[in-house]
Amino acid sequence: MRPRILRDVPAQRLAYRLEADVSTPLDSRIDDPADKLASIQDDFNTRRKDELLALIRTVKSPDGLRVLALYGTDDESTALFRIDLYSSDGKFIRNMIPPDLSCVFPDAVAWSPDGNFITFIAHRRVLPTPTPTPPQASVPEAGASPLPLPSVAPAFAPVATFTTEQIYISNRDGYDLKPLTSREGLIYFYYSWSPDAHGLVALACKEDEWNARERQFKMPAGRPRLLDLDGSERLLDDGITEALPVWSPDASKVATAFESDVAIYDVGGTKPTQARVPLGDQLIAASVRYEQRTGAKKEESGQKNSSGAANSSKHSATPQPTPVPSSSGQPAIPASFNPIIRLEWTSPEKLYFQTAFVRLMPSETINTFQRWHLLNLSAQAVILK
Repeated sequence: MRPRILRDVPAQRLAYRLEADVSTPLDSRIDDPADKLASIQDDFNTRRKDELLALIRTVKSPDGLRVLALYGTDDESTALFRIDLYSSDGKFIRNMIPPDLSCVFPDAVAWSPDGNFITFIAHRRVLPTPTPTPPQASVPEAGASPLPLPSVAPAFAPVATFTTEQIYISNRDGYDLKPLTSREGLIYFYYSWSPDAHGLVALACKEDEWNARERQFKMPAGRPRLLDLDGSERLLDDGITEALPVWSPDASKVATAFESDVAIYDVGGTKPTQARVPLGDQLIAASVRYEQRTGAKKEESGQKNSSGAANSSKHSATPQPTPVPSSSGQPAIPASFNPIIRLEWTSPEKLYFQTAFVRLMPSETINTFQRWHLLNLSAQAVILK
C-alpha cells in the first residue's frame, strides 16, 4: 500500500534523492524589506511631517485592505521602531505599540496567512532618564498667548514586557496585544507562520550565544521550536542552527538544517517523528565536481594573487572559505563545500536548500559560493508480509 499524499507519511518514513547544483527555485524571491506603499509615505510626508518620523517599510495584509507602517522615531536607536495600522489608501487607523515596548527586526513583522493576526518581535523599552525639574518654573509674560497643551496619547491595555526579544501577537485590528512567548533570557529572532495559520515555527537563542556569534561575524543561530496560538511551545531540537526553518506546503512538517544535515519534523500527531538526512559526503563530492567544472578554486586563487599590495590591508582581516585538511591520504575538503544556510519547500516532494559561506563583517557582508541543491522526497518502500 502507498500513501496517497506525503502529508500522511511520517518524517522518519521519508525517502530522498539529492540533486546537487540546480537552478535557483522560482519561489525563492525575497520581498524587498525596504518596500514602502506610496499612500503611506505620502501621509508621513504631509500630515506627519512635524513628528520627525522615518518610514522604514510597509507590510500589507493578505487581503490588501490594511497596511502596517514601520517607522523610526528621533528618541530611539535606529535599530528600534514602532508600528501603526493604516488602511491601504493611506488613512491612519491607530497606534499599535504601547510606550513601554520597542520593536526590533523589521523583516520579522508579519500578518498571519488568513489575515486574522499580526505578529512582531519586541522587548522592553529603555526609557531615557528624565531631566531634573528646574528649581523655579518660568512665568509667562502678561498678555502672552497660552502654551499649547500636549496631545492626548492613545490608551493601551497593560501588556507584559521582557528585557529580551519576544514574539508578540494581536488581532487584525491591532487590539488584544499580548506576548506569544515569555521566556526571559531567550532572544527570539525569527519566526514563520504555517500556511494554514494554525501556528508558527521560530528560532531562539541565549544572550551569550547571540553575542558570541556576533563577535565572530557569524549569522544568528538558534534552536527550532513550534509555537501554538495559545502560547504553548515545543522544542524541536537542542542543536543550534542558522538555517531558518520552513514549513511544508501542506503544513504537516517543518524542515531546517544543521551544517550539512537536513532535519525534518512532524508537526502534529500523538507521536510526532523526526528525520536527519546526512548529506555531507554527497555534498563534498558535488563540490569537487563543481570546482572541476567551474574552476572556482583557480578563480579564487587568481583573485587573491591579483589583489595587489594596495588592497592587501583591506582584505587581510576578511575571512575567506579555505579547504579544510582531512585525515592523511584523503584530499582536502573543497572550499566550495559550505553549510546549509537557507531552505525553500516549494512543493510536498521538492525541498530546495542553499549552501554558502557567509560572514557579517562591520562594513560588508561576505557571501560566496552560493549554490542551490534539491531533495526529492518520497515515501520509503515497505515490504508487506
